[in-house]
Formats: sequence, structure tokens, C-alpha cells
Amino acid sequence: MNVTYEVIPDANIEECRDLCNQLMNYQKSIAHITPERFDSMNFETRLLPSIQHAKHNFTVVVKDHDELIGYVYSNISPKEAYDNEFATFFDLASVSNDHVGCLSQFYLKEGYRKFGIGSVLFNKSMNWLSQFQNVGDYFVFVSNGNHQALNFYKQKGFTPTHDILDGFITVLRSDRSLFTRL
Repeated sequence: MNVTYEVIPDANIEECRDLCNQLMNYQKSIAHITPERFDSMNFETRLLPSIQHAKHNFTVVVKDHDELIGYVYSNISPKEAYDNEFATFFDLASVSNDHVGCLSQFYLKEGYRKFGIGSVLFNKSMNWLSQFQNVGDYFVFVSNGNHQALNFYKQKGFTPTHDILDGFITVLRSDRSLFTRL
């Protein structure tokens, strides 16, 4: 294994198309609550709009030789972006600042899990988020059935706060103080 990490600009997000679509398919395959919601979720409906509407974006891809094997996408967005026609993701009044940090998408091909690659991607994301002094709240949204991801984020210091859409998504939250030392 010859693993490399690369921060890519928004203009190169197309590199993540296949992995994003694999992420949506994976989430659908393990979901036990309304998996059909994933039928309309893909690169065009999830990743592109998020990048276009966020104030700041950060994407890291990981490769084994020249093969793309995973990515993490995080953003800084106005807290109001998380109260939309799809769902209200958290109580806006509980966030003291105007913007929140979100680890929005994270995917690593199955054969590459358990080697610490996910932790490297996670740490890169948290280091980037912690640069924004005026953002104190970080969120991760985990789809139902993804117990592996839920446990990963809990081990990293995120706390499940509530479910939305009748259990379709679990909301996890942390504050920047946990990650200013990474």
C-alpha cells in the first residue's frame, strides 16, 4: 500500500464523483429506515450543492498509488443552511455563532478501513475546521444503519444529540475545544 493524501480545490471536486456515489449506495445498502431516500442522493444532489452553498470548503482525497480510495469533505456554512425543506438538523438557537463546521461526507473503500487512514482524514478535517475562530460548533450527520461510522465519531469525541427524520439520521455534535490540539 502506497497511500497519499491531497487537498483538492473546489474546481476539482469532480474527482470525487464516483466515491460520492459509492458512499450513497453504501449508505442505502445498510439503512434500515427508509433506504429509498437514498435513491435521489448522489454527487449532483448532495456534494455539488453543499460545495456551492457553503462559505468555505475543504476536501481531502486519499489515493493508493493512482487509485482514489477515499475522501473527506468538510465545510463552514451559515447555521441557517441546516434548516431547510429536507430537515431541521439542530436547534439553531443552541448555536451561539452564525456559522457551524460540518464534517459532511466521509468515505473510504472497504478494503482500506482499519489501517488508520480514516483517522488521518478525520484529523485533517478537524485541523482545518479549528482554524475558524468564530466557529464553535461542529456537526456530523450519520445515516441509520452505519454503526461503524457512529462508533468512529463517538471515539473521536462527538456526542450523539438526537435523531431526525424518524431515525433516518443521527446528529452528532462537538465543540472546537476538543480539536484545537490535533
